[in-house]
Amino acid sequence: MSNAPNDNSRIIRNLYTCFQQLDADGMKSCYHDQAQFTDPVFPFLSGDKIGFMWMMLVQTLQKNPGDWKLVFTDVQATAHEGSCTWEATYTFTLTGRRVHNCIRAQFQFQDGKIIRHTDQFDFYRWSRMAFGITGTLLGWMSWFQKKVQRISAHRLAAFQSKHPAKK
Repeated sequence: MSNAPNDNSRIIRNLYTCFQQLDADGMKSCYHDQAQFTDPVFPFLSGDKIGFMWMMLVQTLQKNPGDWKLVFTDVQATAHEGSCTWEATYTFTLTGRRVHNCIRAQFQFQDGKIIRHTDQFDFYRWSRMAFGITGTLLGWMSWFQKKVQRISAHRLAAFQSKHPAKK
């Protein structure tokens, strides 16, 4: 099935509109069953782990929805790939610190869904906001990023084990 560029733009817009509205199921519906996701905190997720990641993040944000803001711009798409810029403002729950993260997203599409999603952001900038002095002193070190990735993977696995799979 081929997808027109406007259809892929709609998929991107739908993904981030659902995220603005804290609708994890709507976000999950944008992804192909064999999708892959990567960003500096979750370096490789595939399949249903992507939906669980969004569900975990959304449930955390729903505890204080007035604290959450997402803006997306510059949505572009062709028949096979797309991109956009998005900014998220929230309180990082592990430290209680305010974060304003600027992300560049790139997508590939297959069968009318996202098959590959890559988010890029400055981990050091994010870690300074999220972890304060610890992030300032250590956030530029690769072992610190790997530690954050391990903690995030552990939290996702624990979350997934407590929630039955939704199809």
